[in-house]
Parts: sequence; C-alpha cells; structure tokens
Amino acid sequence: MSLTEKTRQELTAVLVGKRRSLWSKFLFAGPAIIASIAYVDPGNYATNIQAGAGYGYKLLWVVLLANLIAMLFQGLSARLGIVTGKNLAELCRITFPFHIVIFMWFASELAAMATDLAEFLGGAIGISLLLNIPILQAMAMVGIITYLILTFDRFGFRPTELIIAFMVIIITLCFLTELLIVPVSWKSVFDNVFIPTVPDLDALTIVVGIIGATIMPHAIYLHSDLSIDRAIVRNEDHRKRLLKFTNIEVVLALGVAGFVNIAMVILAAGAFHSDFSYVADIESAYHLLTPLLGGAAAAVFLSSLITSGVSSSVVGTMAGQMIMQGFLEYKIPIWIRRLVTMIPAFVIVVFGVNATQALVLSQVVLSITLPVPMIALIFFVTRKSIMNNYAITPFVGIWAILGTGIVLGLNFVLLADVFGVPVPLYFV
Repeated sequence: MSLTEKTRQELTAVLVGKRRSLWSKFLFAGPAIIASIAYVDPGNYATNIQAGAGYGYKLLWVVLLANLIAMLFQGLSARLGIVTGKNLAELCRITFPFHIVIFMWFASELAAMATDLAEFLGGAIGISLLLNIPILQAMAMVGIITYLILTFDRFGFRPTELIIAFMVIIITLCFLTELLIVPVSWKSVFDNVFIPTVPDLDALTIVVGIIGATIMPHAIYLHSDLSIDRAIVRNEDHRKRLLKFTNIEVVLALGVAGFVNIAMVILAAGAFHSDFSYVADIESAYHLLTPLLGGAAAAVFLSSLITSGVSSSVVGTMAGQMIMQGFLEYKIPIWIRRLVTMIPAFVIVVFGVNATQALVLSQVVLSITLPVPMIALIFFVTRKSIMNNYAITPFVGIWAILGTGIVLGLNFVLLADVFGVPVPLYFV
C-alpha cells in the first residue's frame, strides 16, 4: 500500500471515529501547509526587507491584516473543494460564460507567471550567493531541483505534502533563530502591529506589494483542489468533521506563515532601519548581515531564502497546472509547464533588470490580479445552490467582501499613483 493510500484510509478512520488519538489529527495537515508556502516565498522577502529597512516596524500592521484575510480566503477555498468536489477553476469554467472564463484564465496565468518569477528568482539569488556562481547557472539549478521534487507527485499527494512540510519547518526555524540574533524593540513591534499607518506614497507601493505577496491568487485556486478526495466522506457528519479539521489546519499553517513574515520585517527593521534604511534588495541585505549581526545570521537568512525559493516554485508550478486544467480542460506535461514559467525570469536577468525590484513589481502584479479569484470564490461559497447547507453565513460573507474591498481599494490607490492622479494620504 502506498503512503498516499495509507494516509487516505487513516483519515477516513479518524472521520468515522475509529482513530481518536491526538497524533491522528496531524494526518489532516497537508493542503494548508502546501498553500502556506505561497505566503513565505521570496516575494515576501523582497517586500518585507523594503518595509523593515525603509520604515522600521511601521508596516507590520499590513502583514497582520494580509495574513488574516489570507486565513479567511484559504479556509473558504478548502471549504469549496470539500463540499463540491471541484476546484475553483473548474467551477468557474462550468458556471461562467466562455469570454469571462478566458479572461479569468488569462489573469490567473499572468498571476502564476508573476508568482513564479518571484519564487524562481529568489531561489536562484540564494544559490548564487551561496555558491558564488552566476545567477543564470543558479537559475538552471533551481529549475532542475524543482522539477525533481515535482516528480514525486506520481506517488500521490502525501509525499509532496511531507516534503513541503519539511521545508516549512526549515524556514520557520531559520527565522526563530534570526529573532534570537537581531536586536528587537518589542514595544515598537506590538504598537505597530495594531496601529495602521502609511508614512508616504512610496510606502503605499510596499503596502500593496505586501498584500500581493501575502494573499496569493494561485494559492486560492490550488487549495480548493488539494482538499478534494483526501479522505472518503460517507455522510454529512463526516463532512462537518473534515471541515472542522481543515479550518484548524488553515489557522495553524497560515499562523506560522504570518509569524515568518512578521519576523522578516522585524529582522530588516532591527538590522537596517537605523543606519541602512536604503537597503532595498536581497543581495545587499545578505552582504550587510555578516558585518552587522555575524556570519551565522547571514547563513541562516540564505538557507531560508533557498528553501523558500525552491519550495514555493514547486507549489507555483502545481498551481499553474491546476489552473490550466481547470479553466481549459487541458493539461501539458509538467516539464513544459516548468520550462515555460521559467522564461520570464531568464528574460529579466538577460536584460539586466534588478532582480529584487522585479520581485517587488511582481507582487504588485499579483495584488492587481488577486480580486479575480477572491470575487469568484465569494460568488460560489455564498450560494446554497452550489454549497447547499454549507454556504457561508452573512456574517462571514461580509468579512470576505470587506477583505476583497480592502484589496481593491489599495489597488485603486496604487494605480492612481502610477498614472499621476493625486492621492491624499492621512498619516496616523
């Protein structure tokens, strides 16, 4: 019996009440852990370094807000998959007119390419710094490593879940270590986590970038697919129990991702804000960490970056496959998908574009495309004709609409700034 099939049988045993141990609950961990990797990808490193170095702890509230919205929408995505047995992209194809489906697919593919740009470049930057090799060589290495990990998919869902979970643990331990090394003003941390402030228009770009880097379009699509058919659900009591365990997993997995993001901003604020507020790229941050905090801090930072880049690139490729198959009912070989999504990153490097700046701009692209899956998800989970008795309550629906409104509002302000339209800001 394969590991995946054994896991599926044990999950079913928990749902029917044959297994009641605390350890058995960990069997439900998987989909949210995979989705959480999207929330700690190298795009987060780029935006969080700029936020912490340039503005200290002042933008921590954005990280918390983005993470809370992410928890809500990832939970709704998993709920959609468990109740309907279909992923979000499939439901869009079945429900909406053809021209809307094509638009949604195009926007989603654009988001997937922007995602992979950040993930792929981040991993390559880390390997390039570690081995002191040209970034093009490092990019080729990342491509090979991610493809090899993707091949584990032929053994079912469980091996991939365990590999990604191991990488999440590495990233988390790295930033726990960093918090023990970097000087931190914990009073300022707690003050700014709960007090919203946007110091200037440059900070606004970073705010939108943080939103785009934290709430990921491809993760919303993917989570609905990962939650399907992991366990055999024989009746509605089993389904309710499965939804309960899924919600707990979402909160815990996204909570860990939120901690990592907050730790990134704290690291950049503690290390760079006082004397090196101009630091705006990953390479400069790495080179400055050694003289400021010691070689151990730099090594730990680099380890987390490489792990983040490789794991999130794997998840991004998985999401790209699912999005195309869901919207178009068409699937391409995984090696072609991996190759195609690598092209924008190679173009960026060949034409000499600053890699970290490209990462930040990619997160802005993500934030602009993000309302597409958010609106679609709200459309489905509020309808009893689709969700039956599992349609969300008006209270939850209001919070979901509010979260989408925040994203749309920030995008509107950002676009107005880009096109030269005056944007009044009220500083707190």
